[in-house]
Amino acid sequence: MSIKTIAFPNSELRNRVIARIPAHQRANVDLVVYSAEEKSAKVSRDDIDVLILPYLDSAPTIALLDDLPNLRLVVTQTTGYDPVAHLPERGIAVATASGVHTGGTAELAVALTLASLRGIDDAVRHQVARIWDHRRHRSLQDRRVMIIGVGEIGAAIADRFAPFDVKLTRVATTAREDDRGPVHGVDELPRLLPHTEVVVLITPLTDSTHHLVDREFLSLLPDNALIVNVARGKVIDTDALVAELSTGRLHAALDVVDPEPLPVDHPLWGTPNTLITPHVGGDTSAFEPRVVQVLAEQVRRINDGEKPLNLVRID
Repeated sequence: MSIKTIAFPNSELRNRVIARIPAHQRANVDLVVYSAEEKSAKVSRDDIDVLILPYLDSAPTIALLDDLPNLRLVVTQTTGYDPVAHLPERGIAVATASGVHTGGTAELAVALTLASLRGIDDAVRHQVARIWDHRRHRSLQDRRVMIIGVGEIGAAIADRFAPFDVKLTRVATTAREDDRGPVHGVDELPRLLPHTEVVVLITPLTDSTHHLVDREFLSLLPDNALIVNVARGKVIDTDALVAELSTGRLHAALDVVDPEPLPVDHPLWGTPNTLITPHVGGDTSAFEPRVVQVLAEQVRRINDGEKPLNLVRID
């Protein structure tokens, strides 16, 4: 694709990418700044061919896309691309930052699982209240763990669970075999869920996974089962989850919720057996150097007329 102008969301990111690549690898493209958070008065909207979205709060910039008549490619700094999933149908390609958040998200999936099973969240509250409350908690060892989603991050989560001697089941849209062994299809969930103690969600948000975890899904889980969500909030029906958690029967450790941010008066805050982190899975010290590396490679490829990394496929 013949591209002349790549727009970055802010000057800081643009300058970090420029510092990462030699001048000859960016000589054929203009690297400018254009987003809802920072607009350069020197940039014409007609000139922008490629737009890199902000990492956080990308919605205001996405709202500007219709004002860019020659836009041909949108690049995300996230693995998920659901806010711009409609663009390929309009002829605008989408490329993700796949791989950038893999380690951090996998770490948090395991951390949330351990924290909830071992009662770390309760221990922190007890520490504030100066309460010594010794009790026996469940170990991750020997738990029957299900990972729903077998992409790159799902594989990394499976790798990190392996040393804990868990009994692992993996689920994807359709059943198949891969290098790790069997992958079950979602149609098998009614049979598998009653025997699952920990469910980790890392599936992309699509029409088929929207509210995948609904009232029926939750009802099939055994007492004291734990749901860990590091995917997208809308993979879970929040009303159904609140209703189930309010009984005290299940546990949840959630890095993503719906709605997000969670309003201060939302009932999910007060449900028992619930641990919530504010969507920090991939936002670690490892993020910035990796995203700069990926974006520098995108610039180099575009400069040289090559296919960008991580293009979203339209099936």
